Amino acid sequence: MASAASGPARSLEAGLIKPGSVRGGLGKEMRHGHGRRTAHNMSSSSLRKKSDLSLVSKVRCGILRNVLANLQEIFLGTKLFVLFPAVPLAIIAQSCGFGRAWVFALSLLGLTPLAERVSFLTEQIAFYTGPTVGGLLNATCGNATELIIALFALHKGKIDVVKHSLIGSILSNLLLVLGTSLFCGGLVNLRKEQSYDRKQADVNTSLLLLGALCHVLPLLFRYAVNGSEHNASYSPAVLLSRVCSIVMLAAYIAYLFFQLKTHRQLFESQEEDDDNDDVVAQDEAVVGFPCALAWLVGMTVVIAVLSEYVVGTIEAASESWGISVSFISIILLPIVGNAAEHAGAIIFALRNKLDITLGVSLGSATQISMFVVPLSVIVAWIIGIQMDLDFKLLETGSLVLSILLVSSALQDGSSHYLKGFVLLLAYLVIGACFFVLKTPSDQGNGVSAIPSISNIRQA
Repeated sequence: MASAASGPARSLEAGLIKPGSVRGGLGKEMRHGHGRRTAHNMSSSSLRKKSDLSLVSKVRCGILRNVLANLQEIFLGTKLFVLFPAVPLAIIAQSCGFGRAWVFALSLLGLTPLAERVSFLTEQIAFYTGPTVGGLLNATCGNATELIIALFALHKGKIDVVKHSLIGSILSNLLLVLGTSLFCGGLVNLRKEQSYDRKQADVNTSLLLLGALCHVLPLLFRYAVNGSEHNASYSPAVLLSRVCSIVMLAAYIAYLFFQLKTHRQLFESQEEDDDNDDVVAQDEAVVGFPCALAWLVGMTVVIAVLSEYVVGTIEAASESWGISVSFISIILLPIVGNAAEHAGAIIFALRNKLDITLGVSLGSATQISMFVVPLSVIVAWIIGIQMDLDFKLLETGSLVLSILLVSSALQDGSSHYLKGFVLLLAYLVIGACFFVLKTPSDQGNGVSAIPSISNIRQA
């Protein structure tokens, strides 16, 4: 009976992979990649669960059986599957004209499992394309949600939302994710030595400091030329920002070459050495290449739809909830949008695998700072929108001080819970700052604001 039942299951799995399977075609080097699974892959795998194909294997129709198995692998292969109903609910709420704050909340929840599934699909495609192309896919799709939201906000001319959401994502990765991971990991592993490889952290913090310099220069340039913070017209600062963006993209390309070719060993994540069922460490593809590519395109389209909802309803949510747009963009968007990735980083910190945790938090912050931010400036340039790297004094100061704080905390190659606690407190202070900050757009939405000094003088 057992062998008879296992026969359909084996044929079902073969149907998922297509003839000429990667299971048989990949050599040991390709399947295990010499340990080339990136920190993002390892982090995402911590939220996956093994699919039980026993029920699906009883379906007699081969085509239907393969389709059902594919759907089960895509939608039930993650611990976040309970959030998938938020996707159709957000679309229904938008179509039926429900409260726009509800549309915003449901869209944010729907983006969480979609972001994790995009990571899963890019990893599946990497089994067929090889580690280099897979690494490039991770480098471009790893923060697809933030990039798509930024592009839609740019299209609608909401430059402040673009800047706030991107800088919020960097701060969230540096302070919230890394802080929570180090704090929880330190408490759980009080009697164990917590160490990590400083080389990878040094590379990422160096790039983050370069990005911070490119943010500071337009800010200082505007003060040096105009002597005032309230001149947002086209100026040489925009040209300087575009030059800095090109430099940042060049640095990111060099970083990819460094990461994927010349110094690949620095970014190789340690594999799981136990049989913990909480982590699904795959060394083979479970979805065929055409199917994975089709699902990746389809989920990217759905992410684009939900991102448009988020951008279009953020002011309504701000007015309905009585909190500023800046707080929603800098704090809420990154926390909800990157929840899957954040959970994975914390899980590996609890297991004292800090190299993976640092790879996730610092890697994501570097990708946002050196790729998504300058790309947004270049895209704005192409479509005729004047976006610069001047993120205003408060936002830029918070970014620079956060990078310096993280760099200082990681300089000795070891960790304990107090380091994480300090990072969390820094994030709490920054969050409180933006919670009480009211921008002019918030005033237009009916949110009360403290009058500025210039307004008092005019009165």
